[in-house]
Amino acid sequence: MAHSNTIMYQLQTLIPRHRFESLVNGLLGNYYVKHFTCWNQLTVMLYAQASGKDSLRDIQNSLLAQGDKLYHLGIKSVRRSTLADANRKRPFHIFEQLFYELLDRCKSITPHHRFKFKNPLHILDATLIDLCLSTFPWAKFQTTKGALKLHYQYNHAGQIPTFMVVTEGKRHEVAIASSCFPIISDSIYCVDKAYTDYNWFYSINKQRAFFVTRARKNMKYALIGQQQPNMKNIISDQIIMLSGPAKKEEYPDPLRLIQYYDKDEDRIFVFLTNNFSLSAYTISQIYKSRWQIEIFFKWIKQNLKIKTFLGTSKNAVLTQIWIAMCYFLLLAYIKYQTKYKYTLFYLHKIIRETLLERLNLVDLLNLDDKLLPKIKNTEQQLYFAL
Repeated sequence: MAHSNTIMYQLQTLIPRHRFESLVNGLLGNYYVKHFTCWNQLTVMLYAQASGKDSLRDIQNSLLAQGDKLYHLGIKSVRRSTLADANRKRPFHIFEQLFYELLDRCKSITPHHRFKFKNPLHILDATLIDLCLSTFPWAKFQTTKGALKLHYQYNHAGQIPTFMVVTEGKRHEVAIASSCFPIISDSIYCVDKAYTDYNWFYSINKQRAFFVTRARKNMKYALIGQQQPNMKNIISDQIIMLSGPAKKEEYPDPLRLIQYYDKDEDRIFVFLTNNFSLSAYTISQIYKSRWQIEIFFKWIKQNLKIKTFLGTSKNAVLTQIWIAMCYFLLLAYIKYQTKYKYTLFYLHKIIRETLLERLNLVDLLNLDDKLLPKIKNTEQQLYFAL
């Protein structure tokens, strides 16, 4: 154990360094930089994410206290002003593109979703990050409030985000989904009622993909056929056409309307889809699985540093958000590559507690709450003995 490198260093080795340097060179990230490179910036910001540091001072003091372990990370002590300048000036697009590099590696090892059908299943949704308008004037949301909105395409295979767009808080979800998110044929896209736009739905249909959503109460339609419900909690399974000249023009093809009774909530849900091959019950369960993205939103807000920021400029904020998402993908990659049996939360917790300890990452994955303190005590004894 004494000869193992730090956990933080082993996290670094999971990042494709050559590809990262290519991204930096393409965006002139190290232009006129002598010492604190983009790689150093990424290292420090990942350290801040993994260890849960809230301020530039916390980061500086923590690294100073761990000075003897920084050599293998390729950094020395870091001044607050140096990190602040890097986050403010170097293009956040470097870390945005790194996110997609890491995503490609993750997607190759993630498990399939648990439904029996083989179609890729995605959830589209967005979450708000509240900001103080006086501190972040570029993020105006309402008259006296500021906010950012994180728009996600979330993949059930591996439960990871596969696409993200960051906008000011007032941008509508449908506007981003229709203009930014790629639609892949044969995929299923699950959205809530906020995404109701029949023109966009029809564009999904024309690309031979499928959508599942909840129907709006004021939707007008004509019944053109129906199927016999095959399960007792399916109230009806109908084939409809939208009525009214405008709606008919926006979506001129048949749609499927399913009424489902949810015993747990004691209420009826009405689902709208262009998929006629899956059972009505499966359609209801696809929509019910939307809770996974809500758990994801809760997880990243509680465990990643995306609500308090180290800088106030737009570039600094977006840099921190994209690096936070890179850290999330590193955790997901470790979990699936090693077949780690515990949750992502526990993996994050155990890495945070041992980040600059000299342990083998593979050995670390076998630790639990009882063994972890013993390993840390052993490490400290070995360190003082040396």
